[in-house]
Amino acid sequence: MPANAFDTAADETNAAVKSATQGATKLSGEAQRSFADAAKRIERAVQDGVEQIRSHTRAYTDNAGEQLDQAQQYVTDRVRERPLAATGAALGVGVLIGLLLSSTRR
Repeated sequence: MPANAFDTAADETNAAVKSATQGATKLSGEAQRSFADAAKRIERAVQDGVEQIRSHTRAYTDNAGEQLDQAQQYVTDRVRERPLAATGAALGVGVLIGLLLSSTRR
């Protein structure tokens, strides 16, 4: 083969390598943009989910607080109606707890 054939083959090889490198660079850039877009979409979805959970939690917390206030008011009213019965019940519960705690230590 003459020298020109080798030069031509080398030039064609260099052109093919350059073309492949440009294609790979282009694909790499597109992949990076796709990953960045996917990461942004995932981040938005997670933020939306967290915000939704927060709103539900606030509603549940408010509801639980209202029920706790109602229960407290109920107990207060019953203690005012019958203070001796409430004192006896509290004493009985205290004795039961004391017995349970003392039996677990033995």
